[in-house]
Amino acid sequence: MVASSVTAAFLAEPDWLARRRGHEERVLVWTAPHQARRGRGEKHPVHDFLFDYYRFRPSWLQRWHPGPDVVLQGERAQEYLRWPEYHAVEGGVALNPASLEPRRHESLAWMVNLLRLTIERPPQFACYGLHEWAMVYRQTPEQVRHNAWPLRFSPDELARVVEAQPIRCSHFDAFRFFTEPARPLNKLQPTRLAVPQFEQRGCLHANMDLYKWAFKFSPFTPSELMADCFALARDIREIDMRASPYDLRQLGYAPIAIETPDGRAEYEVHQRSFAERSQPLRARLVACGERLLMPDAPARISQAD
Repeated sequence: MVASSVTAAFLAEPDWLARRRGHEERVLVWTAPHQARRGRGEKHPVHDFLFDYYRFRPSWLQRWHPGPDVVLQGERAQEYLRWPEYHAVEGGVALNPASLEPRRHESLAWMVNLLRLTIERPPQFACYGLHEWAMVYRQTPEQVRHNAWPLRFSPDELARVVEAQPIRCSHFDAFRFFTEPARPLNKLQPTRLAVPQFEQRGCLHANMDLYKWAFKFSPFTPSELMADCFALARDIREIDMRASPYDLRQLGYAPIAIETPDGRAEYEVHQRSFAERSQPLRARLVACGERLLMPDAPARISQAD
């Protein structure tokens, strides 16, 4: 149940500038290496994914936004009026939830519902990262997506691993990249329309997507929350690729050998950790989304920061 009113907080200029600097310094650790690699024409199969697949520019991640119901005080707050989602209010500048376009409003309602369902649905831990294997199943070396990096197995050996155990991928945006021969091997057949019926927090990609949902509603999402989601996604991507059939030891990533019982047990430990870490982030995204879905709620002004 969404509250009928909210409290808006004033942030003095030195305070919000300090928060902005802190955010910029935090994300620079992630964005600067990516931009340097891009300048050199280099690709990284682990760290580039969050920028290339989600298509959110590093410069966008670096921008700090306070989130709804925060009034930025001081002359420099006027900088934020260059974005149409901000407006001048008594005492400073703040985001205007009423500026959310109808199309984005509908998308937000869908996202909030998806996140609520994922919070409530029991997690599943039996996929063991086979989605990455299914994406190269029965492909020639030229067809493999990250073909600049070797596979740990020959095509025939890789196929035997895939065929030796059931695939239980519940995430549509992973399943849609399965090779044609791999799709019938999946115990589930998720579709775009059925995403809310399948999404569950035991899935690494469902947890990685929290960054996507946070970014889709920028600048309304607090940047600290967005960075927290990015940090989780970055950790997940590392495990995702370590459990894949690619050999990335040259980059310092030891394989998680999900083709063995010990490797599958190790993978599940990471799954459970990510499922737990994702829950508070989902709850924060839901709370932010619920606030944006009630743009006409009166705000009580508070001097608290």
